Amino acid sequence: MSKWKKELSIILALLVIAVLTACGDTNDASNSEQTEVEEEAKTEVNDEEITIGQISWAENIAVTNMWKAILEDKGYNVKLNVLDMGITMQALESDDLDVSLEIWLPVQDANYFEKYKDTVNFSEATWFDNAKVGLVVPSYLEEVNSIEDLNEHKELFEGEIVGFDPGAGTMDVTKELIEDYNLDFELLTSSEPTMLVEIGEAIKSEEPIVAPLWTPHWIFSKYDLKFLEDPQNIYGGVEKIHHATRDGFSEDYPKISEWFKNWKMNDEQIGQLIDYVENAEEPLDGAKEWIDENQELVDEWVK
Repeated sequence: MSKWKKELSIILALLVIAVLTACGDTNDASNSEQTEVEEEAKTEVNDEEITIGQISWAENIAVTNMWKAILEDKGYNVKLNVLDMGITMQALESDDLDVSLEIWLPVQDANYFEKYKDTVNFSEATWFDNAKVGLVVPSYLEEVNSIEDLNEHKELFEGEIVGFDPGAGTMDVTKELIEDYNLDFELLTSSEPTMLVEIGEAIKSEEPIVAPLWTPHWIFSKYDLKFLEDPQNIYGGVEKIHHATRDGFSEDYPKISEWFKNWKMNDEQIGQLIDYVENAEEPLDGAKEWIDENQELVDEWVK
């Protein structure tokens, strides 16, 4: 073989090696990028349980089961812990709970916000912007239209306001209201389901009853109830519903944190969700059915 042919062969061989090496580098880079993406996904979705506090209120049962269904569909492991509001806040502070989906501000849960604002992450984002709280009576009680009317009709109500969970912010506000209006009434504590049963039984017999209630709530579609006027505005005006997480949750689960911030519902949507959950054999099944029918809305949250 002549000298120039040998040199040509060497050059060609070097070119082939260079091309193969470049391809190898490209594949390595591609594989490296893919590995990084997979590792990031593994970091966000893992076997650790995400614990969401659930309070036995109709809208809370609905939204906690909705988010459990959404997150589990994305590969997360979610557990719902049934707690009252006071224990929920303590558990968020101690990192024994990851999320609470229902914080009413600026009035109802203001006491919890002030107590825990330095140790719990209260989101500025809201998922419901037109909530209302107040004392309600059946609409057939035409003579009672304001909180100021209650003392005059004390005997009608046997001096009792039928309440619910003692740890709820609304119950604390109601105690304040009794003092500020100088009501000669006792606030009874029980649970939301018990309170709703008592309201239903009173209405069936067309008897008087007064209780603290809020919207959104399914009971307003079932019974004809009216809010009493609150001249001193103790319950506040329009309330907004936020969520709260333990310290560090947004760093551990940035995707979920962003999804919670994207979450928005109106009266019709939350009302339908509550209805589906209330009428299903299992709340989670009702939530899944609602998600199936509102997938476009859910996709906007988890985009």
